[in-house]
Amino acid sequence: MHEFKGFIGTYTKGESKGIYSFTLNAEEGKILDIKVAATLENPTYLTISDNKQYLYAVSKEGNAGGVASFSIQENGELKAINSQVLEGSPPCHVSVDSKNRYVFSANYHKGSAESYLLNEDGSLQPPASIVLHEGSGPDPRQEKPHSHYAALTPDGKYLTVVELGTDALITYDVAEDGKLTKKKLLPLKAGSGPRHLVFHPNGKTAYIMTEFSSEVITLSYNPEDGHFSEKQYITTLPEDFTENNQGSAIHISSDGRFVYAGNRGHNSIAVFKVSQETGKLSFVERVSTEGDWPRDFALDPSEKFVIAANQESSNLVLYARDEETGKLTLLQSDVTVPYGVCVKFM
Repeated sequence: MHEFKGFIGTYTKGESKGIYSFTLNAEEGKILDIKVAATLENPTYLTISDNKQYLYAVSKEGNAGGVASFSIQENGELKAINSQVLEGSPPCHVSVDSKNRYVFSANYHKGSAESYLLNEDGSLQPPASIVLHEGSGPDPRQEKPHSHYAALTPDGKYLTVVELGTDALITYDVAEDGKLTKKKLLPLKAGSGPRHLVFHPNGKTAYIMTEFSSEVITLSYNPEDGHFSEKQYITTLPEDFTENNQGSAIHISSDGRFVYAGNRGHNSIAVFKVSQETGKLSFVERVSTEGDWPRDFALDPSEKFVIAANQESSNLVLYARDEETGKLTLLQSDVTVPYGVCVKFM
């Protein structure tokens, strides 16, 4: 396979029209064929079903926000199916379960998590459950709950919600009808601002990227009771960096050997090696994102490449990835996508 298709979610300001599609030519090491795949307002996060038939996007419709569903056409275009929106701000994160039965969203502005049941044609039913979080944190930006991530554990047993506003990781039981019931709450370092989570392929270790303290938290996960416990905090920044930085995305290679974390401000991706014995991380390198405010990045399906999206400089960056060392080598940085903030491969 020499070509991989993908999609970019954006903020629709400036010239941005919505969701963009792209092609990665793996033979040439180039990003090609950028085009508008769907026109909608502020599709800032995307998720693709495991069967590659459907894409779900954060969506804003006037003064309402929610999730929109699309079928993925053979030519890479997106055909709108339907959307479910509620009054108020849209969510900031969306995920879909492996069997395409549920979609989950996290809403930063409302401090909530939502579940939706899916129909067989990929369309969304109205929210099955909405949970509102409570509390605050010591940072001025933590004046109230700000939920930033909602997705199932790899075993499909629990919904995990990362709460940036209250420095917590919250676990929910998910009933057949989509109803969410709180199971566990793990308090994290005060003021750290946890943002996104990724699981190790072993299903027993997880990593959280913090937005305010710019750290990766290593956690152990107990599938029996949905309990997480902290094992390590490691910075994503150089010791001498004192300017503003906000941690962004976190991803892991499918062999579980390397974790990648984004820095907005320092404008870099930090690379870490995973101890196969403990799951803890050791620093490998940082690479510049050749632009401003890298909100997301993704490993391609072959995992020989990484594509990063710089929000404020509106450029995509392509790296070659060394599968033995985890290191990234710059290949291309001049690909324009206006205000790109989410990268997903088919």
